[in-house]
Amino acid sequence: MAIPGVFAGLIIFVALLLYTFRILREYERGVIFTLGRFWKVKGPGLIIVIPVVQQMVRVDLRTVVMDVPSQDVISRDNVSVKVNAVLYFRVIDPEKAIIQVEDFLVATSQLAQTTLRSVLGQHELDDMLAEREKLNADIQGLLDRQTDAWGIKVANVEIKHVDIDETMVRAIARQAEAERERRAKVIHAEGEMQAATKLVEAARILNDQPQSLQLRYLQTLTEIAGEKSSTIVFPLPLDSIGKMFGNRTE
Repeated sequence: MAIPGVFAGLIIFVALLLYTFRILREYERGVIFTLGRFWKVKGPGLIIVIPVVQQMVRVDLRTVVMDVPSQDVISRDNVSVKVNAVLYFRVIDPEKAIIQVEDFLVATSQLAQTTLRSVLGQHELDDMLAEREKLNADIQGLLDRQTDAWGIKVANVEIKHVDIDETMVRAIARQAEAERERRAKVIHAEGEMQAATKLVEAARILNDQPQSLQLRYLQTLTEIAGEKSSTIVFPLPLDSIGKMFGNRTE
């Protein structure tokens, strides 16, 4: 009967020994409570926890990569989309992470979902597609301020996918096509305006210098003569003839 008692006592002693001496890795911290009251944060390395009197809660300080589930978002221009994201955060204050919130992982996940819907709902669909970096920064800043009371630092937020309904995809394609046509018409109109400006300048120069007009007539005659034509009708103003031969008679 003595041997089983000794064996049981040895097991209890080993269990108490394992409970008393804890080893925390470099990225771990232990939040120690003494008789239910917070005492201190200890680690890494070997620490001692008094059995029954003290309890320890391990906290991982490494960056957590959390996938934010797809959220139904209605944009400011009343377009329904599904958006999901990925969240990067880590615990910087183990005491707050354990005491101020029951489960900081669940709390951060739920807060990320509601913040994602709130921020994206204030923007139009074009902003979601074209300004993701700005939206990521807005969501990250808002989350970081709200989780600071929990001892959590939100390092980054990245919007992964913006899923749009098929009808909206076709509407966006039509809008893009209309935008391309608008730009083509604007470019064509600008070209016409520039050409008209150059013609006005050319007319002004020809009016100020009649010799330039005569040279232009001669150039046109040369171009027509090179074509295969039996008859050439070329109008020539009388005042130009007078100017051409008037100088010789003088």
